[in-house]
Amino acid sequence: MIEARHLRVLRAVASTGSFSAAGRELGCTQPAVSQQMKALESSVGTPLLVRTGREMRLTQAGEALVRHAAGIIAGLTAAEEEVAAIAGLRAGRVRLVSFPSGSSTLVPTALAALRAAHPGTRVSLEEAEPPNSVELLREGDCDVALAFRYEGAAGAEEWDDLVVRPLLTDRLVALVPDGHRLARTEGSVAIGELARESWIAGCPRCRGQLVEVCEGAGFSPRIDFATDDYPAVVGLVGAGLGVAVLPQLAVESVRPRGVRTVALEPAVRREIVALTLPDLAQVPAVVATLDELARAGARQSAAR
Repeated sequence: MIEARHLRVLRAVASTGSFSAAGRELGCTQPAVSQQMKALESSVGTPLLVRTGREMRLTQAGEALVRHAAGIIAGLTAAEEEVAAIAGLRAGRVRLVSFPSGSSTLVPTALAALRAAHPGTRVSLEEAEPPNSVELLREGDCDVALAFRYEGAAGAEEWDDLVVRPLLTDRLVALVPDGHRLARTEGSVAIGELARESWIAGCPRCRGQLVEVCEGAGFSPRIDFATDDYPAVVGLVGAGLGVAVLPQLAVESVRPRGVRTVALEPAVRREIVALTLPDLAQVPAVVATLDELARAGARQSAAR
């Protein structure tokens, strides 16, 4: 019989490449890791690891077991959490991963409400952009992932294997310096009117979307600056060094000074969602987190 603790050890060895490194990650000794790996190989009846110098390499059977381990561990976690809630423990743990503009807008409101309603529930937060955040979820390294995808974008991610909770729809807006010729424009502006401008690009996915939208309008943007830091994008625009296109949520996550936002045509939107695994969608603490994130998204939309 395969034990969950042995699967956790196998995943640690596979990710770190050695028994000693896996022991450090798991907080146990190297002999303890070696002993548990022997027990797992005995259970399955075939070698799972091959020693190559100082590192460990997975056999074909080991690769197969690691591939299934995330789902198995997620299912066991779901069972443990649900049983604890039914037993009246009233405690929970949720590992949340979010992209930066979500972390500074939706997440604080949601977690404050969650703490007030369920003080026994603990939530940890890490930041990662999709698709990395989605991959962390699939690998069992988080319980809820905030992600986004652009409407109609080529190669949009498939989330058919995940539980998808829509939060809000976010529209791209243009940022121009306060003294720009379009700064006082009422209504929308065709993105082609910015074709001759210098551009400041945001995160890699937003940058790719910018190029795609501009090329659809018949021009290639001249990108003079590129940064993942939204306040830096706003600062560069405010200094008159160019224009930018950012998701509205990203603009709302900073205090824009010296810039104006302008609605764009054609409208480009991204869908912001919270994702989890099907097994974890039954865990009370995860359900409560998803509910509060959805409420935070609704409030964010209503405030616009």
